[in-house]
Amino acid sequence: MFYVSEVKDTAPVVYKTALQEMVYQTLQKLEVPIARVDTDDAVTMEDCILINERLEVKTVKTLFLCNRQQTRFYLFVTMAGKPFVTRDFSNVMGISRLSFAPVELLDKMLGVPVGGTTIFGVMLDKANEIQVIIDQDVLAEEWYGCSDGTTTGYMKVRTAWIVNDFLTYAGHKPEIIQYN
Repeated sequence: MFYVSEVKDTAPVVYKTALQEMVYQTLQKLEVPIARVDTDDAVTMEDCILINERLEVKTVKTLFLCNRQQTRFYLFVTMAGKPFVTRDFSNVMGISRLSFAPVELLDKMLGVPVGGTTIFGVMLDKANEIQVIIDQDVLAEEWYGCSDGTTTGYMKVRTAWIVNDFLTYAGHKPEIIQYN
């Protein structure tokens, strides 16, 4: 049975990564109310369904992409239920030869493990190398459900706060697109 804790409104007692600690310190500093759960390693869509039910949210899908030369990087946020087709995204963005960024760059650039990709990783992108792309459908949701930078911590915050406040705080201006 997949473990999902009761909903909490406080930070974890122990942090698993530097990014996770930075996430909760930032939320506290900016006085952002949260609801969060601790989980087993979430690796399947079924796991996410249980997390969504507990948090009463639709968790987003966050993908780390790059061009073939690995000189341009994109953090794409869409709805978890939407299929992702690289070719379709490339066409919308007008970028050829787009693919998933190599696993080693997840930790190096975003501070996350495979499966823990989160919008909060852009706080580590001080050089502004990562372009944030948000699917317009995400904006229709009141709540933004995401990882805290680990595969065992998930939260919900207001979508408007992510788009209007957090990304400005992190120095990233999102591009909003209509995807599928």
